[in-house]
Amino acid sequence: MNFTQSIVDHYAQEGLTERILAGLRELGKDPERLSVQDLAPVDGFHLRGRAATEELAGWAEVRAEDRLLDVGSGLGGTCRYLASRTGCRAVGLDLTEDYCRTAQELSARVGLGERTSFRAGSALDLPFEDGEFDVVWTEHVQMNVADKQGFYDEVARVLKPGGTFAFHDVLAGEESPGPVHFPVPWAQEAHMSYLFTPGALRETLREAGLVEMRWEDKSAPSIDFLRSALERTQAQGPPPLGLHLLMGPTAADKFRNVLRNLTEGRVAVVQGLMRKSSGAL
Repeated sequence: MNFTQSIVDHYAQEGLTERILAGLRELGKDPERLSVQDLAPVDGFHLRGRAATEELAGWAEVRAEDRLLDVGSGLGGTCRYLASRTGCRAVGLDLTEDYCRTAQELSARVGLGERTSFRAGSALDLPFEDGEFDVVWTEHVQMNVADKQGFYDEVARVLKPGGTFAFHDVLAGEESPGPVHFPVPWAQEAHMSYLFTPGALRETLREAGLVEMRWEDKSAPSIDFLRSALERTQAQGPPPLGLHLLMGPTAADKFRNVLRNLTEGRVAVVQGLMRKSSGAL
């Protein structure tokens, strides 16, 4: 089995669409009359969930006239949120075909089938023209990408000059005391995980021609988020609809390990906003 297939297999969950619809019904929602907010519990497959997406959207100031690409779009939640909030046209790309099919169906169910679209593909070979997008967006994606420079070069390539790159990602601790504890949401074992330190990421982004506009460490609020989620699950059990549906039977272990890795400084969470130089090709 090649590495790409192992990543796809890690994320793929059989019958995901049906289990999401069943969870919605258990919550009293009508799958034929859904809103973007109804899908929030599964739409934010990243630390701090929808709150992190809302915060980064405020930084990026996405406009109705923008064409946006979400690299590693998962179930399409960010595309739906941004399209509904700003009126932009959003394209999602993900390595996992099952995610793309589920994303398209969920978008149709909330009336955003025309403003969002999804396709399967590699972040290292984006199937788009140079300068096609006003905004490129990623949330918790590059952890599975070994070729960081190739990834960010592709991000810069498809951005228009002056375009915005917004990201929210898990990185290695700047002074990591040791290896990451596995499993975690992005990797069952160490051979699937490639983490940069914040300093290395900054240099790579600079080499790609992206200029830093804003940068914040979000490790502390991510720890608070995880602690609250784990305490709630311990007290009440897993909810009918949540990220555990995307992570399989080891979901609780993955959450606990991320919390441990964050509190021990083995990983960090960083949010940033970059601009492609207006003179760049």
